Amino acid sequence: YNINWNYGLLPQTWEDPSLANSEVEGAFGDNDPVDVVEIGESRRKIGDILKVKPLAALAMIDEGELDWKIVAISLDDPRASLVNDIDDVEKHFPGTLTAVRDWFRDYKIPDGKPANKFGLGNKAANKDYALKVITETNESWAKLVKRSIPAGELSLV
Repeated sequence: YNINWNYGLLPQTWEDPSLANSEVEGAFGDNDPVDVVEIGESRRKIGDILKVKPLAALAMIDEGELDWKIVAISLDDPRASLVNDIDDVEKHFPGTLTAVRDWFRDYKIPDGKPANKFGLGNKAANKDYALKVITETNESWAKLVKRSIPAGELSLV
């Protein structure tokens, strides 16, 4: 897929498909955990579990559904101490945020689907916003597993 980062998910998060996000064009969650793009220098193996530091958030809108992308760096990366927020990403990993956004915008086009859109002015949000997204989706996950909100098509067994 010609990407230069690691891709995975943040456990214990859930993008609630019944919850409209007023900050992102009223888009509803995509019924999945939050995606994470880890930008460190090591290529990881499928299934690796990493401790990461969130740095930024991209609000991808995929066929009308909100599909958050948290940009993070693994705590064991040699540059992790240098990168603490969105401005540090541009300084130490120039062009990475644009490359991540452009790749996710275009990756479905070869399948005949339209380009994805991005909320928040088509820009990445800072670390504080990323942490807010993680907190909110963790709260949604907690409600889901406590069965205080409907699971919809998800099986919780």
